[in-house]
Amino acid sequence: MLKMRLYTLLLVVMTFGSCQSPKEKAQPFVHNIEEGPTPWSYEPTGKADNSFTFAIISDLNGGERDGIFEVAIEQINLLQPEFILSVGDLVNGETEEVVELEEQYNSFDQRAAKAKAPVFHVGGNHDLTSTGMRDFWEKRYGRRYYHFVYQNVLFLVLDTEDYTEAFRERIHQARSEAIAILDGDHPEEYPKTEYFNMPERKTGKIEEEQNAYFEKVIAEYPNVRHTFVFMHKPVWQREGEGNLSRIESALGDKDFTVINGHFHSYSHTVKNGHDYIMLATTGGAQNAGDENAFDHITLVSYSDDGPAIANIRMDGLLNKTGKLPLDGEQYCYQASICKEGDSE
Repeated sequence: MLKMRLYTLLLVVMTFGSCQSPKEKAQPFVHNIEEGPTPWSYEPTGKADNSFTFAIISDLNGGERDGIFEVAIEQINLLQPEFILSVGDLVNGETEEVVELEEQYNSFDQRAAKAKAPVFHVGGNHDLTSTGMRDFWEKRYGRRYYHFVYQNVLFLVLDTEDYTEAFRERIHQARSEAIAILDGDHPEEYPKTEYFNMPERKTGKIEEEQNAYFEKVIAEYPNVRHTFVFMHKPVWQREGEGNLSRIESALGDKDFTVINGHFHSYSHTVKNGHDYIMLATTGGAQNAGDENAFDHITLVSYSDDGPAIANIRMDGLLNKTGKLPLDGEQYCYQASICKEGDSE
């Protein structure tokens, strides 16, 4: 009788234990084929605990086209990433009026809030060029450059509009004058402007304090599985001081990927065995003569094998009805195909 009671108790404990941790006991792949060939190439193993996905949105400003960003958010929700990163130019900027900036950022935040995952902000030239715009950003979003670690993967978020106050004001003034010429009667004079000929227009810059910050961060996380370096302008293309070389040297032979936007045209470069990816647009202006200018969402799946990076064209990401979300068929996602217009 005692043996029977103990046996019954053991069965109860085993049953209760299995109910307590079904996730640990679950089998990712179940079948009833016991022998012979199988109709699959090999058995799927299920998602590892240390794998994850995140999405990236590219420039939506520098001439935002209505409706595109809203469609992109709905498409990202279909992909179900764990978080979303940007590469800057979240608003049009071009002003230091607090009320106008408030309206622009409210518009972005209200639309981004429809995402079913957190959105990490990265500042671009449209967001950070002037002192007033930078101050507004810091009051609203906090740090202009920062880092975080997710699943033992390090993310570095840079500010490529990192200038001394005097030089920042010079750039802001030169840029305002150049835009006035572009919008005026003689846009052909734009290449003669001071702003057009500044290297910072293309590559941006990072100053001593920011370099030192990221050198310290990299040293604090020597054993991460991978590092992603996010920025708006391709400061890695800058010649001379203020480029990415100090951060690249700090990363050394670690696995890392660099991702930026700004040029509204997609490109991929391999530098010393590392991927340097320049994203196109997620609603920003497009050049109708550029076949690499198209709206897309980047989805990064990370596992023990490293990152798998997929660029998904917005005009091909359909919902369960077989259509683009939010009646997205009404929009143009590649100007070189639909000839929507030529813009910089």
